Amino acid sequence: MIRDAIKAAQISSMKAGDKETLAAVRLILAKLKDRDIELRVATTQPDDDTTVVEVLQKMVKQRRESITMFTDAGRTELAAKEQAEIVVIEGFLPQQLSEDETRAAIEGIKAEVGASSVKDMGRVMAVLKERHGSVIDMGKASGLVKAALA
Repeated sequence: MIRDAIKAAQISSMKAGDKETLAAVRLILAKLKDRDIELRVATTQPDDDTTVVEVLQKMVKQRRESITMFTDAGRTELAAKEQAEIVVIEGFLPQQLSEDETRAAIEGIKAEVGASSVKDMGRVMAVLKERHGSVIDMGKASGLVKAALA
């Protein structure tokens, strides 16, 4: 389980005295705890690894947006800190599909659901997220689906 790997990383970074990694791991654990609290009232409980992957992907997305803002504002030291956090967070994510593998998955789903125009993009994206959501960057996939259906 990914959550166990994160907890083990917390312990090892404490023992090694790696303050930057420890800070990033603690941020991850805090976000996971927040998500667990949100799910207490949910009627259905998703798989734990699915929840962890969603939280990690959201954290990476937020940091990428922050890097853009910091770089535009000339705050390179803060952008570098965010980039270091991304490296730690991505270390816990499953291996992402390459662009070619993503295109192949999109073509397979497109043929399966009989999608022929951009109007069918929602159906293709729904199936793509259901099957490959944890190993595909859905932001990039959206552009690839749109191009495949155009």
